Amino acid sequence: MVRATADRAFLPAKNLFEQVGNMMILTGKTVVAIIRPPYPYGGEFIGQFLFALKLCWFPMAVSMVAVSFGALDRLGGFFILASVREFAPFVTAIIVAGVAGTAITADLGARKIREELDALQVLGVDPIKNLVVPRFLSLMLITGLLDVYAILFGISGGLIAELLYGQPLGGFFATLFNNASVTDLWASLLKCTAFGAIVAIVCCYKGMNASGGAEGVGRAVNEAVVVTLLAVFAFNYVFTQTLLATHPEISVIK
Repeated sequence: MVRATADRAFLPAKNLFEQVGNMMILTGKTVVAIIRPPYPYGGEFIGQFLFALKLCWFPMAVSMVAVSFGALDRLGGFFILASVREFAPFVTAIIVAGVAGTAITADLGARKIREELDALQVLGVDPIKNLVVPRFLSLMLITGLLDVYAILFGISGGLIAELLYGQPLGGFFATLFNNASVTDLWASLLKCTAFGAIVAIVCCYKGMNASGGAEGVGRAVNEAVVVTLLAVFAFNYVFTQTLLATHPEISVIK
């Protein structure tokens, strides 16, 4: 009786750790498949990249322009602190997960339900190399590029805010360049690229392990988004704390 109660109480935690372990295994297999020849996924990689870019660029532009608010004379410094370090990577991860990630989960989930993945293995085709790897690489690349795109649109939004309120642009650019650093830029790109890897692994894992017909695919899509956001928040906390500990000078607004 006590053991059964304990099993029910700890079952969610057990399932969570099992899924995290399986995702780490999938990550390792994906990295190995990237390095080991042959490389048959070029066309699929380009297709996934263009698909994600087509769906994500407009929501990204709207979100980054809308964030430009605050004291106009300090907007440049605020942009570096809020947008480059946090908001741009977060918005990129959320949009990529909500648009491209859900599509990946639904596509692989449908293939799993139709037993296409099993058929590929029977034919000697590695699903990880041919399906997971191109999605993994394309989402890493697209999130890094969209981060640059988000930063540029964020600066444009700040300039628009200054002009709409009739403020001189000198204060914006002065605080922007005083606070901007190479560390901020490479950290933002690195973090956003890692977000893309997280989105790809979680969504591919959920799609390839979907079960229960069409309802199961929908459930896998919902779980993929939730798990992705939790993983992104957790990784961001560790990354940001490590960055501030190793580069304390960037925590001071000039």
